[in-house]
Amino acid sequence: MTHDEQLRDILDAVRRGTMPIDEAHARLRPGHDLGFAHLDIQRTRRCGFPEVVFCAGKSPEQTAAIAATIAGNSGRVLLTRADSAHADAVRAALPDTVFHPAARCLVHDPNPLPRQGCVAVLAAGTSDIPVAEEAALTAEVMGSAVLRRFDVGVAGLHRLLGVLPELDEARVLVAVAGMEGALASVVAGLVDRPVVAVPTSVGYGVHLGGLTPLLAMLGSCAAGVGVVNVDNGFGAGYLAALINRAAPPS
Repeated sequence: MTHDEQLRDILDAVRRGTMPIDEAHARLRPGHDLGFAHLDIQRTRRCGFPEVVFCAGKSPEQTAAIAATIAGNSGRVLLTRADSAHADAVRAALPDTVFHPAARCLVHDPNPLPRQGCVAVLAAGTSDIPVAEEAALTAEVMGSAVLRRFDVGVAGLHRLLGVLPELDEARVLVAVAGMEGALASVVAGLVDRPVVAVPTSVGYGVHLGGLTPLLAMLGSCAAGVGVVNVDNGFGAGYLAALINRAAPPS
């Protein structure tokens, strides 16, 4: 249902007397002010997915209050960069919330979206898995089927070539790599689908905390590569899910 259709349904319900004005107002207001946070509670109507919570820097109590408010308006909640303290506080408010330590994410999703299409998430090394899992989980919560293939970096090219036939089912690929960040260029030179490249902060000194793979991915000689920020698994997963959703059925 489009945003315009939802708006018409609410107004029609008010006209027919089946929805109180206070409920309609609550559903139509653009934001919800918690004092320490002003939440965009209409984002699902505009963008198809609710506002995502970045937990780092927020107290567990703040995170729980934000999560509970989003859940009350949208049902579905995704929280990124969460730790065990955030998890305890959120699960006290929303008991069905699941903590995914590998992805550092919390998910409250009482009515999961059906998984469609396929997003392939590749991690160059085991140390890149936290960022790759953040991307994979984000895409899954947004309704994408996800294929995970980790430790397929170009230092052992046979590992990537070994999973290449499996990648044919993917509509979009996410390539997560630190060090010199070569995985994205190599993958993009082997497939005919878009590649979302994610540089990570994994590497030795000249790696410069992710700057080296970021610049390498931005300067890729392979076509079809788009690059997100360092360690931004969430951004990569979100973008991949949108591409997957928009792709025609295979």
